[in-house]
Amino acid sequence: MKIIKSSFIEVAGLQVEVVRKAIRHLHITVYPPDGRVRLAVPFWVGEEAIRLAVIERLEWIKRHREKFAGQVRQPERAMAEGETHWFLGKKYRLEVREVPGREGVALRGLDSMELAVRAGSELGHRREVLERWYRKRLKLEIEPLVAKWEPELGVKAATWGVRKMKTRWGSCNVKAKRIWFSLELAKKPPECLEYVVVHELIHLLERRHDARFKELMTLHLPEWRQIRKQLNTASLA
Repeated sequence: MKIIKSSFIEVAGLQVEVVRKAIRHLHITVYPPDGRVRLAVPFWVGEEAIRLAVIERLEWIKRHREKFAGQVRQPERAMAEGETHWFLGKKYRLEVREVPGREGVALRGLDSMELAVRAGSELGHRREVLERWYRKRLKLEIEPLVAKWEPELGVKAATWGVRKMKTRWGSCNVKAKRIWFSLELAKKPPECLEYVVVHELIHLLERRHDARFKELMTLHLPEWRQIRKQLNTASLA
């Protein structure tokens, strides 16, 4: 059973959540949308060391908070007729159709997304139907990319999947060779999805975002910095 202890400290006017857990290294995360700062630390790290770690990273924290503050955000979706939804970087107008039988989503023409749901379906249920479709379609897009890049990079993921992620486009458990992709990637352009696939697979060669990692990214995907900028400046849910 994991033991986790949480508390808050203030450093240079910044409220920081400190989470103590059974880990080996200290990790700082800045969460969207409001720039909440969370510090995960091993149990043995003292408060003075924690404060010093935050102070040393103040500029980095500030840059991330400013980025989140200035990032365009999509309005809350009401899943109503005429609403705009995205798939693979393209904009679609939502058409809601009530059906007595099978529910689902289908693209009609170049700019229409049809959501078929039972009469009287509530907002939450409509979202679930759309998210199931996003998940299924995203997996179909990821599968050939993984098949393409695994032999190119000389790596093999034990397993990969799709899930909702609040702060990341993807994650890689290097030890288990398990990769997760954010469900939000279903809405982004194909080149952004390929960038994330390559990024996470390269973590099987290099755990950290160090010079070697960047060299590998540049070798295999020379335009990765431009794509990353495109992805990180896109509107958020």
